[in-house]
Amino acid sequence: MQTLSDDAKRTLFEKLAENMQLIYRKAIDADDSLAKLQQGGKGKFNHVFADNAGFSVQSKRFMPYVKEVANQVLELENAAPETLELELATIVKKMELLLTTLSQFKVTV
Repeated sequence: MQTLSDDAKRTLFEKLAENMQLIYRKAIDADDSLAKLQQGGKGKFNHVFADNAGFSVQSKRFMPYVKEVANQVLELENAAPETLELELATIVKKMELLLTTLSQFKVTV
């Protein structure tokens, strides 16, 4: 990947921020639904994502995963140009997994 111009980098981070806001709002709703399910004796599982999903955190709620990705986005702003592409790819995969899972969860609930 060639070095991004300042405008391209700004646009990239604006898009990442927009997607993180969307994920955050969906995660709040999903976590509320999970809490209600678990209070009703349902939703018995150890963590939202499998061990091999690429996340460091394991949780019964979505928000810890959202925080992990948000922190990675913040770190990406200071990433060296030569590592930006690899780190960005990892973040985008996690964001896609979160969005897909949150959407599937909403339909299921």
